[in-house]
Amino acid sequence: MTERATVDMWFDPLCPWAWITSRWLLEVEKVRDVEIRFHVMSLSVLNEGRDLPEEYVDLMRQGWGPVRVCIAVEQAHGGATLAKLYTAMGTRIHLGKEPLGREMVVGALTDVGLDASFADAADSGEYDEALRASHEAGMRPVGTDVGTPVVHAPGPDGGTVAFFGPVVTPAPKGEAAGRLFDGVLLVAGTPGFYELKRSRELGPLFD
Repeated sequence: MTERATVDMWFDPLCPWAWITSRWLLEVEKVRDVEIRFHVMSLSVLNEGRDLPEEYVDLMRQGWGPVRVCIAVEQAHGGATLAKLYTAMGTRIHLGKEPLGREMVVGALTDVGLDASFADAADSGEYDEALRASHEAGMRPVGTDVGTPVVHAPGPDGGTVAFFGPVVTPAPKGEAAGRLFDGVLLVAGTPGFYELKRSRELGPLFD
């Protein structure tokens, strides 16, 4: 068997664009020889000390809880369980439109068969050092003027390329997902390539 290449994505559960990208990558996993691994970054960490609109300040305050719980679960049960928890949280947040509170967290934990006591991590700083380390590992290669999704993928020279995005809606399915992946790697692997962008005309579509 050919060894599957590893593609790593850093997410914050509250970001709808990261959610769509994550669902795209899981489609890519079906049509390309890659294995997707998920890791935690934090928009709350990223935006510390920044001058933000009041409503965004409140969102960043709420954002600490889910990522702390994700780190606690990852430490206890590993990356595969983290991926399941992310799917459960994302389904509740983005499809179910549930608020970012303890009820959502406990529900997501229950969905994947985890002890509800992990929700206690949301209000504790116990996991913040590990959270910041995970965040830093994802963001270091791409800088701090981007958010999530961040992806690290195999580069053309055998190394790794890291980039923000792609921001796409809705998530492509099947071979369309594979073609987008091929194209993203092509441009991301080009030395000196930094940006390709156009104005968004649609909000997140989760279908």
